[in-house]
Amino acid sequence: MKLQYYPETDSLYVEFKAGPGAETLEVTDGLNVDLDASGDVVGFDIDHASRRVDMSTLETEAFPLHAFKAT
Repeated sequence: MKLQYYPETDSLYVEFKAGPGAETLEVTDGLNVDLDASGDVVGFDIDHASRRVDMSTLETEAFPLHAFKAT
């Protein structure tokens, strides 16, 4: 899983698995879900993320982390 923030567009992309999306569905205004060819979720795109999501902290609970990478 990867979180990518794009300050130039104020959007946050939450990638659940690598690979191309085949279809994008708009869940609500500014929230889109990308699906692969099998219909599995690839990721979420959140527009105006700084107004919709608290990005000041990142917390996990009982998350089976095998690796952690901060850049």
